[in-house]
Amino acid sequence: MTSQTTINKPGPGDGSPAGSAPAKGWRGHPWVTLVTVAVGVMMVALDGTIVAIANPAIQDDLNASLADVQWITNAYFLALAVALITAGKLGDRFGHRQTFLIGVAGFAASSGAIGLSGSIAAVIVFRVFQGLFGALLMPAALGLLRATFPAEKLNMAIGIWGMVIGASTAGGPILGGVLVEHVNWQSVFFINVPVGIVAVVLGVMILLDHRAANAPRSFDVVGIVLLSASMFALVWALIKAPEWGWGSGQTWVYIGGSVVGFVLFSVWETKVKEPLIPLAMFRSVPLSAGVVLMVLMAIAFMGGLFFVTFYLQNVHGMSPVDAGLHLLPLTGMMIVASPLAGAMITKVGPRIPLAGGMVCTAVAMFGISTLETDTGSGLMSIWFGLLGLGLAPVMVGATEVIVGNAPMELSGVAGGLQQAAMQIGGSLGTAVLGAVMASKVDSDLAGNWKDAGLPELTPQQADQASEAVRVGVPPVAPGTPAEVAGKITDVAHDTFISGMSLASLVAAGVAVVAVFVAFLTKRGENAEAGAGVGHI
Repeated sequence: MTSQTTINKPGPGDGSPAGSAPAKGWRGHPWVTLVTVAVGVMMVALDGTIVAIANPAIQDDLNASLADVQWITNAYFLALAVALITAGKLGDRFGHRQTFLIGVAGFAASSGAIGLSGSIAAVIVFRVFQGLFGALLMPAALGLLRATFPAEKLNMAIGIWGMVIGASTAGGPILGGVLVEHVNWQSVFFINVPVGIVAVVLGVMILLDHRAANAPRSFDVVGIVLLSASMFALVWALIKAPEWGWGSGQTWVYIGGSVVGFVLFSVWETKVKEPLIPLAMFRSVPLSAGVVLMVLMAIAFMGGLFFVTFYLQNVHGMSPVDAGLHLLPLTGMMIVASPLAGAMITKVGPRIPLAGGMVCTAVAMFGISTLETDTGSGLMSIWFGLLGLGLAPVMVGATEVIVGNAPMELSGVAGGLQQAAMQIGGSLGTAVLGAVMASKVDSDLAGNWKDAGLPELTPQQADQASEAVRVGVPPVAPGTPAEVAGKITDVAHDTFISGMSLASLVAAGVAVVAVFVAFLTKRGENAEAGAGVGHI
């Protein structure tokens, strides 16, 4: 089937594509466009997990402190989360092709600069640039898919897009482990350079410019400042809460500041002619439900999975590569189920697949809460595979609900909302479930330690032991007799398991709430606004 561009006659408020030329050959072809954006998205998704494997080597080579190493992750995450929605707006204003190409080129260049860095300060600075360019790239990719694919093919395209993200995310620890072990930590960043070059070349050759006829013509500078400050305050509070404590005044000053900022932003958006985020978007119950669903999914998934990595490495003693291999059932199921979920959502709508996906997620998190110190790989694989099966339709369906229910001229903003919801949800999940874990460990450790007949700890020793046990590490001092060390290890692992179990049950409860939110979604009302160009 071939559809030609209709560019100078936008429908009534539909934001039809404007400024495009008819597709010729491969140029503008929907499926080749998907391959092109997938290469760029793969680079960012891979980087999200591959860097964690390199952190210890970076710390040793650059004589960095633990706080410095944490900033390698935090700097990237902060820049990404704060800039996503504004970056989506840039795509709506200047075209998603341009923002995608700039994002890919900048991300690859920043990665190369990190590999050439000789100090931890330079690494952190260029990680900020990675986050900013990644924020340009991700919403633009969704905007290009929305503009290129017709409604009946969009879910399948998003399914494949989600498959690429899932495979890249899970493949990061494996590839990172191989590169760090056999090459050096710099290679983890240098690998993005050739991938970025390929994505830029493909983008120049394949991608067509898609701009809605009624795309915004001005910038809401005040809105950008208010939203960026509010997002920064919220994400900063979530990052620092484990260190400061949830009862700390510092934590609540930042949370309160973010709330005030969001209120001011909402008021301002009702007064400006061309707002950054027209609040009328949220009159769409399905779109709002999609955003909430993405947050809840990320809380349950990213928050719960955060402890699984410690479980595999510190309790079962696996290497990072082995831990990554044990998570392959999750990745494999996402790879297989994402395109199938896209086809199912196209056929029956998003409600049943989304609700079913969150039911599977809830059951999987409940199963993970039953893991013990001696649980075998087979049983673990069942729960990890079920988690992948549950996540696939949610990643695909919630994305389509958010992007498809937004006007065409706001597809970049909608893509930014989708990504920001996932980032904030992941941060919330890690922070809140981390607090649950810490509370459970603190309450159980002293009793378990005493029941094992171990010597009483001083308050300072108890705090240090508790901090180690929260990540599954036995607090065994050098020179400790083997018998005592064995008891300490058993206590540490049992206490960690009790904390992980409670955190997983909370994640399962969040997934159950998400089941009911899923029933508020429906197929995108504006999905037909795209697909003005291409051959299917």
